[in-house]
Amino acid sequence: MTAFVREAQDNDFRVVVSAMTPIEAQDVRVGSDRLRWYLSRLKVEPVTEDISSRAIELLQDARPHGHEYAIDAVVAATALRSVRPVVVLTSDKDDMGKLCGKTVEVVHV
Repeated sequence: MTAFVREAQDNDFRVVVSAMTPIEAQDVRVGSDRLRWYLSRLKVEPVTEDISSRAIELLQDARPHGHEYAIDAVVAATALRSVRPVVVLTSDKDDMGKLCGKTVEVVHV
């Protein structure tokens, strides 16, 4: 992931993450200082009421259960409102592809 971020920044692409992403990525094996340092190099987008509403719509359209896919839906809603071109890096390409549709490129990592 670090290599993807570094390459994007080297090519003047803005790297955006949902405020939900650090919560999902939190790992007790990674020190909080390291996570804070990493996040300081990214644009962390807040989960606004608009993003929340859009995430609900995406879940309704794609039909997955909200509890299990809530964070994915928020990430997809954040990606869909970002300036194009947008690439989402994910370990779950199928589900994110369903949530993001064809306007966002979804890449498996």
